[in-house]
Amino acid sequence: MPSSGPSIQQKPQLSSLQILWKGIVISGFVLFLFYNVLYHHPDNDNDLFVPFIAQKLPASSPNNVTSSPTNLSHIMFVLVGCIRTWKYRRPYIEAWWRENKSRGNIWLDVAPTQELLPWPSSSPPFRVNEDIKKLKIYPKLVNPVEVRIYRSVLETFRLEDNKDVRWFVMADDDSLFFLDNLVEVLGKYDHTKYYYIGTNSECIKSNYDFSFDMGYGGAGYALSYALVEALASTIDECIERYPHLYVSDYLSSSCSADLGVDLIIEKGIHQIDLRGDISGLLSSHPKSPLITLHHFDAIAPIFPSMNRTEAVNHLMKPAKLDQSRLLQQTICYLRRSNWTFSISWGYSAHIYESIFPRSILRRPLETFRPWKEDRPPLFMFNTRRPSNDPCKAPHVFSLEGVLDRDEGSSSHEHIITTYSRSLQRNLPACSSNGNHSADPIVKIQVVSPSTGRKEAGRIECCDVDYVAGKDIANVKLRACMKSEVLA
Repeated sequence: MPSSGPSIQQKPQLSSLQILWKGIVISGFVLFLFYNVLYHHPDNDNDLFVPFIAQKLPASSPNNVTSSPTNLSHIMFVLVGCIRTWKYRRPYIEAWWRENKSRGNIWLDVAPTQELLPWPSSSPPFRVNEDIKKLKIYPKLVNPVEVRIYRSVLETFRLEDNKDVRWFVMADDDSLFFLDNLVEVLGKYDHTKYYYIGTNSECIKSNYDFSFDMGYGGAGYALSYALVEALASTIDECIERYPHLYVSDYLSSSCSADLGVDLIIEKGIHQIDLRGDISGLLSSHPKSPLITLHHFDAIAPIFPSMNRTEAVNHLMKPAKLDQSRLLQQTICYLRRSNWTFSISWGYSAHIYESIFPRSILRRPLETFRPWKEDRPPLFMFNTRRPSNDPCKAPHVFSLEGVLDRDEGSSSHEHIITTYSRSLQRNLPACSSNGNHSADPIVKIQVVSPSTGRKEAGRIECCDVDYVAGKDIANVKLRACMKSEVLA
């Protein structure tokens, strides 16, 4: 049987080859496990048992929210007021609250009196806070009213009306919201993670007195559902840790911090810890979408010749058409006259008889005073001091009206806002720039597109159309050209 020899000799060779390959596979698997133990992210304790392909999927982040887009129905408002101030502040809430669309309640200290009933459907439904005297810590509380305010978050959560809720938004009864912008900004973040989003005060002293890490409740702050769910079981315990805290905002910040959550600042949220005329601030708003304003009873009406309620309702007219551009600053030039136009869409327009770069005009004119008088520096941002120099002082125009179509046309492709001169400047022309006075202009018309929202965080540019000596100047907003310089 001559053929049997060679076949007997091949069997050991195949077996050795199989052993070699098995050794390679086993060694590779051991190295893979070793790599995971040493180098995989420490926050994922069970990653060794997750399939390799699943580990390669991108992690969730504020800009990578995997669920459906956030909308208004996902937001639960926790608004806090009291009977004493409600009838004066009700118009502020009704200016922005959307009946049958907005969700939430206005929490009151006691039940409404007969003069406030029947409760209007144009206001948020009211709830009366629990009696906090039942808390063991009550005798030691420095300011029980503020504890009532903060516990409104817990009481809202316990109503069990939380279906599809992603965010709890806390605010006062004199906070003004711009809901489309609020929805867009919260949509950047993953509500299934812990988030605490708000802003601090405009004044250094206020932040020093309380905290630089605190979201001010009047400005409004947002807590993700995941965070509120965690807070719900710990709030009363946290209150017992901090009976000495004087304001609800600081208490909220402290309780969130003890869960490892710090404040994320959004620049479109405004506490308005200011006094007097805030037109300088509103005319140089940051690029961030406008989300809230506050403290209307402590400032002058934001439009001339109007009371506070009228002024708030006037601002809401352009807000109903395009919140993405509201208060967004757009700068352009009429170079033959050495003029600069600065438009705060839906609010004001300024003409300067000089060419100013955006780096200067983005600083607010200091038309306002701090919440509390103190030594400089006063504010958390840079300002420009008002001047009587005709080359630096602006001609000021305020919003007169808004149309969502071209005059005489059925087209809805444009929005036209008109700004009329607020006061005469009573200064001569800027002689160093050619004596080109802007005094003849009494109105400025601004044309903006009505199709789609302006992209958040990006500025727009504009062109000026003006015939010397005429009383109306026309400005058209447009996308900035590549490498266009505003100077």
